[in-house]
Amino acid sequence: MTVYPGQQFDELAKQLVFPSGYQNPIAKSHYHLVVVGAGPAGLIASISAAGLGARVALIESRFMGGDCLNVGCVPSKALLESTKSETCSFDEAFEWLREIRSTISEHDSVERYKQAGVDVFLGTANFNEHGELTVEEQVLRARRVALCVGSGPSIPSIEGLESCNVLTNETIFDLRVQPKSLAILGAGPIGCELATVFSRLGSEVHLFDLAGRVLPQEYPRASELVENALKDLGVTLHLGSEIKKISTLEGGKRISTGKAEVAVQEVLLALGRRPNTDELGLDRAGVITDSSGAILVDHRLRTSNKRIYAAGDCVQGSHFTHQADMQARVLVQNSLFLPSASIRKFEIPHCTYTSPEVASIGPSDRELNLNGIEFDEFEVGFSELDRARVANQVDGFARVLTKKGNDSILSATIVGKDAGEQISLVSLLMNNNMGLSKAGNAVFSYPTRSEFLRKLSDAYNKTRLTPRIDKMLKRWLKWTG
Repeated sequence: MTVYPGQQFDELAKQLVFPSGYQNPIAKSHYHLVVVGAGPAGLIASISAAGLGARVALIESRFMGGDCLNVGCVPSKALLESTKSETCSFDEAFEWLREIRSTISEHDSVERYKQAGVDVFLGTANFNEHGELTVEEQVLRARRVALCVGSGPSIPSIEGLESCNVLTNETIFDLRVQPKSLAILGAGPIGCELATVFSRLGSEVHLFDLAGRVLPQEYPRASELVENALKDLGVTLHLGSEIKKISTLEGGKRISTGKAEVAVQEVLLALGRRPNTDELGLDRAGVITDSSGAILVDHRLRTSNKRIYAAGDCVQGSHFTHQADMQARVLVQNSLFLPSASIRKFEIPHCTYTSPEVASIGPSDRELNLNGIEFDEFEVGFSELDRARVANQVDGFARVLTKKGNDSILSATIVGKDAGEQISLVSLLMNNNMGLSKAGNAVFSYPTRSEFLRKLSDAYNKTRLTPRIDKMLKRWLKWTG
């Protein structure tokens, strides 16, 4: 058998998160909580509940750690970091991916959760005709059930797609040979990040999207900066292009749109996600989903069956690992104790780790306008920050929207180096009901990029200087002078 670079890391990780020959425990007569799915939401919910003394069972059908560890955040960010070096090769980048995945997998391992007091069951869970939760012919009875089954790649209806063996996030990170050319379908966060990775490695990259710009959900100027960066890397953009057909060629594939035909070696599908709920038999448990299969929950994460909760990517409107983390904590409180915790009070930031990074929190301008919410806009360009100047990284900005006439923060967008880190400052303000003016009370190290927040606060505070107040101040200074 051929041993590829880093293969030992793959095997070690698999043994940690889905050990071969593992024997499921005999189910207890009753659990406080049974968690289905060992991604971020399921892992946090189960270990937190067990830590509080609850009897907990955790069911996983594929790999502990879910998409985030195995085919999502961890491998993609490992590649983005390693390929920042111009000398990094494909083999080196993917070996680093496997090493990092292996290192982190110990934290999500079956053994760790067993030692924490969780009964770990490996196998497929579903509700039987009596509405009971089963796994590998055992019935698991519990006071509460938590569905944390995550999501998988959404497969669109495109002629030839199913027969041409396209890559998805579930297969792209297992590549052993660098594709000379790659078409990426979807210019959202995943598409833009992996376009960055493979173009840095020297692959010819074509990025397709029906929308007229990359990152179409982001502020337009943010999209523009990312588009320019991708073009600088050599990525060919096919925007406003509908994929009509994908054909298999000798040694590759052909993408046909209404505007062009492009021949590439591999095709990566990055057109969104679909909840992994089809095989659960949710109808037998009285759990309602939307047309995509996403589970409908209230603000306390209760499904239509009040003894069954849900969290993470399988829930309507939930998309991020850190969002799953927050929801898991709410779920534990509400499923085991008085159901008083709510997800309503949280504003969830997100970041696309291109270069520059794009980080956002709160509703877009369009959403605010549709809801009739008036707002004020405050912006600082990174060219105004001395830290950005000395690093020659001035192509970026921070933009905050506040409620019309006051400092309550509605949303923010940051584009530039470490935008994902900087958005945390805005998230801290928003999630603690502190307005933009409060940032003026903070002292930031000089020179740092975090000074953007003080500049935005100063800009807001200047709006409070009404003509009447201005006149009074001038009179005071004249009198005291």
